[in-house]
Amino acid sequence: MTARVAPLRKARFRDVCIAEWLKQRRSLASWMVVCGAFFTPLVILATRLYGHEQLPALYAREDFWIQLWQAAWESAAVFFLPMGAILATSLIVQIEYRNNAWKQLRTLPISDASVYLAKLLIVVLMLAQFLALFVVAIWLSAAIPAWIVPGLAMPTATIDYGLVAGDLLGFFVGCLPIVALQYALSIQLSNFMAPLGIGFLLWVGSLAALSSPWVVLSPYSYTILHYLGVHSEQKLSVAVHNLAAWSLVYTALFVAAGYLLFVLQRQKG
Repeated sequence: MTARVAPLRKARFRDVCIAEWLKQRRSLASWMVVCGAFFTPLVILATRLYGHEQLPALYAREDFWIQLWQAAWESAAVFFLPMGAILATSLIVQIEYRNNAWKQLRTLPISDASVYLAKLLIVVLMLAQFLALFVVAIWLSAAIPAWIVPGLAMPTATIDYGLVAGDLLGFFVGCLPIVALQYALSIQLSNFMAPLGIGFLLWVGSLAALSSPWVVLSPYSYTILHYLGVHSEQKLSVAVHNLAAWSLVYTALFVAAGYLLFVLQRQKG
């Protein structure tokens, strides 16, 4: 009698996510998240240490934390967050293309939904990681001068935790459609530069359209619009409170369309 071979059991979604997380830890994308989160706060830190004579007056201001928060996010909301999402998403997908592993991955006892959503979830978690590290880096940019400059103490100004939480949520939600669209493009286009170039052009187009009422149609503009709507006196042509709804709708559409194209791919990697 021939021995019966037990059918392979479908891998659990949690196990797939853990495997994807372990893979990305060795990728360039993980280092890019850390470097991107600390870049602007380090520039602020270096600038303030260079002009340390002015720090006592600066640290005595009642709006110290708000000014620091706004200064740190000015470049992050416009450049680092959208461009980081574009680049990190492409790098995560390229792990499989670079190692010619897509075909092998899709022959394993893992459902297409688990493969697609696990990688997408990893990118979203990396986005959350960037935001958390960015907050830590901003705090350190204020704490380090107080530790090393003689006679300088930590600022006594109160931190507006409501503003911090609202901004973090706004930037996180505003970045989701960028991640979803870049993810769908990166899986369909094996050439690393193709989705990168498309994302860059859409981001540049969003910058050019900021003064237009139609800018809300571009999901690459939402982190910029959130920053301008909350921290800038510039009048926007779009109601800021609608950005979250636009972002979530776009995210759902891009995830659904990307998954459908992924399932229908003729060339499995």
